[in-house]
Amino acid sequence: MTFKSAFRRVFASFLLVSASACIASAASDFFDLSPEQSGRIRVAKDEKAIAAIPKDFPLVEPGKFTVAVSPGGPPLATYATDAKTVVGADPDYASAIADSLGLELQLVPVAWADWPLGLVSGKYDAVISNVGVTEQRKEKFDFSTYRQGLHGFFVKADSGITSIKEPKDAAGLRIIVGAGTNQERILLKWSDENVAAGLNPIELQYYDDQATQLVALAAGRADVIVQPHAQLVFIAARDKNIKRVGTLSAGWPERSDVAITTRKGSGLADALTIATNDLIKNGNYAKILAQWHLSEEALPESKTNPPGLPKS
Repeated sequence: MTFKSAFRRVFASFLLVSASACIASAASDFFDLSPEQSGRIRVAKDEKAIAAIPKDFPLVEPGKFTVAVSPGGPPLATYATDAKTVVGADPDYASAIADSLGLELQLVPVAWADWPLGLVSGKYDAVISNVGVTEQRKEKFDFSTYRQGLHGFFVKADSGITSIKEPKDAAGLRIIVGAGTNQERILLKWSDENVAAGLNPIELQYYDDQATQLVALAAGRADVIVQPHAQLVFIAARDKNIKRVGTLSAGWPERSDVAITTRKGSGLADALTIATNDLIKNGNYAKILAQWHLSEEALPESKTNPPGLPKS
């Protein structure tokens, strides 16, 4: 390893530690990461949704809606400043659904890899943790959609790039992307389309970790970073040196949604879809997303088991 590359790694590590230290500061002026969650949106019972719950549905714990969530990071789900309470957009949404069903919310923090087995074995009534709808998952689970699955195009705050909506907008740009990710797959297709149209290809760049990616963008070695939209919304608020110039559906060219996930055939999905649609109609849905600065990810309507990403 050269001295230059070693310095970059050390500097990136320093930035990562510094970024973590800034989370509390970012929370105070952009997100509420306190355990109290005094501004959480609470809603009234939804009698129509309650009536749609199968009479024999076996709740994990009577009177409670037991929901698994993976605290992967803000603003979707993370540990609060007390390091034990899980807060974020997904916990807030779970709370609204529990209220709609006339139940007390019981959140269960789990590792992302553990939720499928836990749900199948009956440890939770549902999973609300940014789970995308796929045709393969639909073989084992039912889905009630509640947000769009978006990736975000973000650039330096002073960048001259103002909008990326389609392949030609990205022609010739140096874009940071994760290897083996869905966004990489899509951008490779975009690049092929550009070349076929006589435009410059996209130059994809790969880095070991997020801190190094952000250093490369700040230093001008790359033009754009593409990651799940919610992650970049938080980073933009925390660091105040990047901005959004576009979003990309995880299912491009179709829309791909994330959904409340329940056991296949349990009968709960329709009740959850009704609850979500009523939250959309009464405006509480929009308030929850706006509170976590995720209004870009709003759905016009919730659906039960819509088409998902195809099997690879």
